Amino acid sequence: MTILVTGATGAVGRHLVTTLLARGADVRALTRKPADADLPDAVEVVAGDLADAGTLGAEVFDGIDRAFVFPAQGVEAFVGAATGHGVRRLSLLSSLAAAKEFPRDHGSASQLHHSAVEDVVTVSTDAWTILRPGTFANNLLSWSWQIRSGAPIRAPYLASAQAPVHEYDIAEAAAETLLTDEHLGDAIPLTGPQALTRSEQVATIAEALGRDVPLVEITPEEFRAEAGRFIPEPVMKMLLDYWHDTLTVPDVPRPVTAVTGRPGRTLAEWAADHRADFEGA
Repeated sequence: MTILVTGATGAVGRHLVTTLLARGADVRALTRKPADADLPDAVEVVAGDLADAGTLGAEVFDGIDRAFVFPAQGVEAFVGAATGHGVRRLSLLSSLAAAKEFPRDHGSASQLHHSAVEDVVTVSTDAWTILRPGTFANNLLSWSWQIRSGAPIRAPYLASAQAPVHEYDIAEAAAETLLTDEHLGDAIPLTGPQALTRSEQVATIAEALGRDVPLVEITPEEFRAEAGRFIPEPVMKMLLDYWHDTLTVPDVPRPVTAVTGRPGRTLAEWAADHRADFEGA
């Protein structure tokens, strides 16, 4: 069985590739820059752009009947090309926001984008699975510069509680949906195994590093003023709404166990895996 993986050079995609290989699957990876992919030798790397149907010819899809779909902007071109070449099984990386479980999700930047991609996939094939992770633990890498430099983290809503999910758990859930038939037609929510306050998240990273990480709580208005030039306004609103709401209603953990049969990785495990990102060169 050869599985096509898009987004194979990203955080989820790389671990998905190695997981599929370890489980005996053949893997073909689609990337715009094959020379820079740096994937295992066993992977067949092909060139193509998810948003450009002109780059998605038969050589991309020959021998493929299932694919992992990374939700890049313009991915509709890939889905149309894949299904046009007979690829029926699609496992899509989406977002928990697309489930619209909370008022904050409706019309948010993540919901609008991911719901649109979900619609494209579900009308293109009847053999789909949707993975809906909540907040990624990797989002905490936004603190890496401050931690490396010793500057304090300045953040709002430190008492709000989220359940960040390790990218490895998402990848291993994706592998399960591609290698078995057990989750066809399922939209699967995924979070980390424990809701932690933002203060506890910083403390978890500090413990992995073996040193204190200074932390200062600021107001949402201060955060908007300090970070607004780096974060587009729709994303800024989404983040502040999420952190505000999880002050009173923490994330409900929905770990990967239901898909893989294994406990979800803790934030402490994620921090240990990413220690080098916070320590610098």
